[in-house]
Amino acid sequence: MTNAVCQSYNKSWVVVHYCRLKAYSRIKTSLNVNATFLEPANNIFLHMKLMKKASGYKPFLFDYNFDACQFMRKRNQPVAKIVWNLIKDVSTVNHTCPYVGLQMVHDFHYIQVPISLPTGDYLLLLDWIFDGKPQFATNVYFNFVEDF
Repeated sequence: MTNAVCQSYNKSWVVVHYCRLKAYSRIKTSLNVNATFLEPANNIFLHMKLMKKASGYKPFLFDYNFDACQFMRKRNQPVAKIVWNLIKDVSTVNHTCPYVGLQMVHDFHYIQVPISLPTGDYLLLLDWIFDGKPQFATNVYFNFVEDF
């Protein structure tokens, strides 16, 4: 991971305390995101988009919307399940709706992607939509190198 940027669009609902990378060495960084939901969130949709850098970031592989509350009940979205399997052990979002209070991803550093990607720089855009309105965004920049 090379950068992480989080932005709250509605600070009366979501307060992002920190969203940063911690470097342990030249080859190991971990992602830490800490946010507080001030109001209960029952109707959550997530817009996920993966972009690849090629003269600027271009859409790549998926641009996907899904109901996050339904996913937490059934785990029936294959693209979302890939991302979920990466963060499920290091986050506090491993329950069904409603979400209220402190939500965090702590010390996320192990990435094993079950699909093959070409070597390059990528950007994972996550837009969190509560009750039909965008509330906050999480953008994670990373570099992927094919390993044969």
